[in-house]
Amino acid sequence: MNLFFEESGDFKVGSMMSQAGEAYQVEMASGKRTKVKIKDVLLQYEKPSPTDLMEQAKAVAADIDLDFLWEVAGEEEFGFAELGAEYFGHAPLPAEAAGLILSLHSAPIYFYKKGRGRYKAAPEQSLRAAQAGIEKKKQQALVQAGYVEELKANQLPASMQNMVMQLLFKPDKNSIEYKALEAACNELHTNPQRLMLAVGGVASPKALHMARFLFENFPRGAGFPEVAVPVPPTDLPLANVQAFSIDDVTTTEIDDAFSVTKLDDGNVRIGIHIAAPGLGIQPDDAVDKMARARMSTVYMPGDKITMLPDAIVEAFTLAEGKTCPALSLYATLNPADWSVIATETRAEMVPIANNLRHNDLDDQVNEETLASGEGEYPHKESLGLIWQWAQVLEAARMVKREGFGLKPEQNNRVDFNFYVEDDVVTVSRRKRGAPLDKIVAELMIFANSTWGKLMNDHGVPGIYRSQGQGVGGWAAKMQVRMLTHAAPHQGLGVDQYAWSTSPLRRYTDLVNQWQILACAQHGVTAPLVAHFKHKDANLFAIVSQFDAAYSAYGDHQANMERYWCLRWLGQQEARQVEAVVLKDEVLRLVDIPLIIRLPGMPQVARGAQVKLDILRWDEVDLTIEARILEIPTTETVAADAELDYEDEEAVDAPEVAVEAAAEAPAAE
Repeated sequence: MNLFFEESGDFKVGSMMSQAGEAYQVEMASGKRTKVKIKDVLLQYEKPSPTDLMEQAKAVAADIDLDFLWEVAGEEEFGFAELGAEYFGHAPLPAEAAGLILSLHSAPIYFYKKGRGRYKAAPEQSLRAAQAGIEKKKQQALVQAGYVEELKANQLPASMQNMVMQLLFKPDKNSIEYKALEAACNELHTNPQRLMLAVGGVASPKALHMARFLFENFPRGAGFPEVAVPVPPTDLPLANVQAFSIDDVTTTEIDDAFSVTKLDDGNVRIGIHIAAPGLGIQPDDAVDKMARARMSTVYMPGDKITMLPDAIVEAFTLAEGKTCPALSLYATLNPADWSVIATETRAEMVPIANNLRHNDLDDQVNEETLASGEGEYPHKESLGLIWQWAQVLEAARMVKREGFGLKPEQNNRVDFNFYVEDDVVTVSRRKRGAPLDKIVAELMIFANSTWGKLMNDHGVPGIYRSQGQGVGGWAAKMQVRMLTHAAPHQGLGVDQYAWSTSPLRRYTDLVNQWQILACAQHGVTAPLVAHFKHKDANLFAIVSQFDAAYSAYGDHQANMERYWCLRWLGQQEARQVEAVVLKDEVLRLVDIPLIIRLPGMPQVARGAQVKLDILRWDEVDLTIEARILEIPTTETVAADAELDYEDEEAVDAPEVAVEAAAEAPAAE
């Protein structure tokens, strides 16, 4: 006796060897023996053989007309033998019965299974809907196949042209466009980004990196809606100064300027003048909402996305030849030791005499010319006086920093500026701590610390940056955190530090400016009139939102700088380059700030200069491969090596060494 039975959703045939209770011992055609429950057996027959039966059954199933079979089945539930008698016109033979079962089982849109060997014909409406769905899938498969062929021929299908970014960065994986893109990538052994570059969906690797950033952070585009330009109060007093700024040639958001006045009593009054959009922009107005949505200007080589529209920047930037609304901090100093006698904060209109640029002054203003008095350049005397005070400020910070248990900052690091014109990149090196940089950095740190204390003394909350109060190891302790109350910034060597000097490009600074204005204009009643109160949930939300945005913007800036470094290698046709060992397997090229990791490289002292052979690089995934070509027999330390990497503290918490640079124009 042979059996046709169902096992785990599949149909099998075998020869019955014996029966024990409710199960048969069955031998399969392969010789394997298995137990089959009686309830799973659909047919018992003598001939043909199991192998022949299955072959004949498949042939019968292939010949069955499902539409006719569905019509014959009627509306009531049925067994396969009953339907077989109707369909074949006689009691079905074993092969016919088995073929019918295979056909019924393989057509779930025609017949619903109701039990072992029992089925029910699908309602006509359900059947037609299912057939329409199958036909639609067939058509979609044809369209998808066409898309795949176009992509393989380096052509972008028309239907994909308006959804390239969606397909790359947030695809609907059920769409035929994505399935076609994925299939084409699999056949071409590539990835969607590279394929889109090949077919012209994305113009270049640079456009790809920009598109990804904009898609994730500016999904509605980087443009601004039309808004009225805020107007500051008209009754502000006029400052009796001729202020000047110090910035890079590419800077348009000029936030800060300086002035120097010699007083009759021999003292010197130095003014730090900060652009005051907070006098025109009001919390929760249309411009504030735009600024809060962005949180910061996004910087990258050759381009930027501003926090505020150009018209508003132009209205408040400290541009040469204009008299601008400003929040001024005046420090009255004793030039004998440059001690601070008094400070005063006030809102006023400040005449801006000059916008000095590093490109014009870097060669003329250095430590030697400032000490000797040589050379002629604008505001020479004022710069000399500010330079003396900046050195005293730095020395005081270093004492404070050492009091916190930290080593002095290293000033032998190198900063790099990128300039991009017509897609050609130029990278210039500048030593950190140059006089003009130090003047700006030290006076900004002084202002941020002084205004942070002003808010704290008046009981007004602000947004502070703190470092050194954490627990759980050095890295955790030295992580920079943003708080809404005053706390030390040990890395900078100040008791409190509130970003307040870049309100045109950082939202935290605009928030703090509103709070500082409340202190300056209302004194002891400032807590009553300040927009943000203690434990203000809105202020906490701003801190959280700023942290997230600033981190994303910083990552993008780093990615674009790495991209332009790779472009520089191509433009210079650089194959053998010098590099400085920073730490273990980490190196930085001497001429550009490109970091390379070389796993397994020989042990070389930090600061040693080695020669690398550049093998290849990739502007899409921003990777580079290199090998060590030459290690000096006598290890020499590069003069411009980042030697503070020898300081384990700086390795674990590099922001300790570079936080001050956030205020220097080179950081932009």
